[in-house]
Amino acid sequence: MSVSQPLPNLQADSETTLRRNALSLGQIVATTLAGIAPAMSFFFGFAVILQGAGIAAPLTILTAMLAILFLTNTIAQFSRFTPSTGSFVTFTGKAFGLPVGAAVSVFITFGYIVASSTVISIAGVWISETLKVFAGLSINWAVLTILIALATGWLVTRGIGLSTFWSGIFFYFEAGLLVAGAVIMVVTHPSFLTLAPFKFSNLTGGLAGLGAGFPLAVYLFIGWENSASLAEETENPRRNIPRALITGTLAIGIFYVFLAYTTIVGFKMDAHSLGDSRLPFIDGLKASAPRLLIVAYFAGVTSILGSLIGLVNSQARILFSSGREGLLPAFLGKIHPRHQTPHSAMWVFLMIGLAIILGSCLIGGVAPLDYFGYAGTLGTIPIILTYMLTNLALPVYVIRQHRDQLEVIRHILLPIIGTLVMLFPLWGLLQPGQAWPFNVFVWIALGVLALSLVYGFVVARLYPELAHCIGAYVADR
Repeated sequence: MSVSQPLPNLQADSETTLRRNALSLGQIVATTLAGIAPAMSFFFGFAVILQGAGIAAPLTILTAMLAILFLTNTIAQFSRFTPSTGSFVTFTGKAFGLPVGAAVSVFITFGYIVASSTVISIAGVWISETLKVFAGLSINWAVLTILIALATGWLVTRGIGLSTFWSGIFFYFEAGLLVAGAVIMVVTHPSFLTLAPFKFSNLTGGLAGLGAGFPLAVYLFIGWENSASLAEETENPRRNIPRALITGTLAIGIFYVFLAYTTIVGFKMDAHSLGDSRLPFIDGLKASAPRLLIVAYFAGVTSILGSLIGLVNSQARILFSSGREGLLPAFLGKIHPRHQTPHSAMWVFLMIGLAIILGSCLIGGVAPLDYFGYAGTLGTIPIILTYMLTNLALPVYVIRQHRDQLEVIRHILLPIIGTLVMLFPLWGLLQPGQAWPFNVFVWIALGVLALSLVYGFVVARLYPELAHCIGAYVADR
C-alpha cells in the first residue's frame, strides 16, 4: 500500500469536496440510528446480557449508555473544534501527528469493514428465512447477500440525500414495528408491569452479573459515532454534529431499555425462560401473539437495510477522507462528478466486506450466523481501541491548539474517565481462556495494529509533508 503522489490538492472545489449543506440535524440522527441496526443488534445481543444480569438486564444497558456518553462528549468536542469527514483519523492525527493519523486510517478501516460485514452477512440469511417462512420461497442466502450489497452500493453512490432518506425510512419503519411488538407483549401481560427489572437486588450475581453482559451491551451501541463523518455534508456541523451525537446516544439507549423491559414482561419476569431463549424478543412476541410474529421478522429486514445504508454512508467516508488527504491510495478520495459522493471508497468498503463473508462462509465453511458473532467480536476490538485513543487525544489537542478554550471537566476529566470505562468491554473481548476462534482474535487485532503502526511511521518518514494534510478539509470552510 502506498500513499498518493503527488501531494493531494487541498483547494476546496466540486472535485474535492462533498455536497455541502445537504443534510439536516434530523436526517443525520435518523441515518445514525439506522446504522446501529437496533432490531438486529437487540435480537441477537440481548440474550447474552440476560444470561449475565437476569431480569435486571436493563441496568446493564443503562450502564453501557452512560459509558458511551463519555465517548460522545469526546467526539462532540472535537466536532465543535474541527468538524471533519475524517472523524477518528483527523482527531487522532491532529493530536498525535502524522504517524498516528496514518496508522489509525488503516486500523479503524479494518475494524469497520470487518464489523460491518456482519450486517452484510446477516442480510442474506435473515431475508432468505423471512421469504421462506412467510412466502414459501427458497432463495440461497449468498445470492441475496450479493444482490443486497450491489443494491446498497448503487443507492449510496446516487447521492447522500437520497440514501439518507431511505435509511431514515427503513429506521422509522423498523422502530414502529419494534414498538408495536413491545406494546403487544405489555398488553398481553399487564399484571407483570413492575419495577423489578430496575432493582439492583434482582441483578444476578450483583456487579459480576452486570459486568458479564457489559461488553455486549456496549456493542449494541456501535455506530453511535457515525454522524461525525457526515460533517462535511451537514448544515452548521459545529452545532448539529454534537447535537446528533448526544441525541442519538440517548435515544438509542432509552429505546433499548424500553425493548428490554417489555421483552422481560413478555416472559412474565421468568428469569429461567429468558436465560434459555436465544432470541428473547422474537420468542416473547411469539408467546404473546404468534400470528403477529411477522412484525419481528419485518423489523429485522428493515433494520438490516437501513443499517447497511447508514454504515456505508458514514464509515466509508473515513476511508474516502484518508484517500483524499494522501494517507491512503488516492483513488479512494475520488468523488462522483455528478452525485458528489465518495463512490470509489464506498465500493471498496462494500466489496472487501462481501469478499470476506463469501470467502469465510462458502470457502472456509463458517456458518453465516457463526460468522456474525466472529466478525462482530474481531471488528469491535480495533473500534474500541480507537475510541480509547481518541479520548486521550482530546486533552492533548485542546491543550496544544485551543488552550484558551480549555475546560478541565469536558476536555480532560470526562475523556480520561471514558478511556478507563472502555477497559471493561475491552477486557471482555481480550481476556484469556476463551474458546476458539475467539482466543485468536486478540492476536489478529494486535497483528493488524502492528502493521498499521509500521505503515504510519513509514508514511511519516517518506512523506513528512503530509502532516499538514490531516484535517485540511474542515467541514464548514
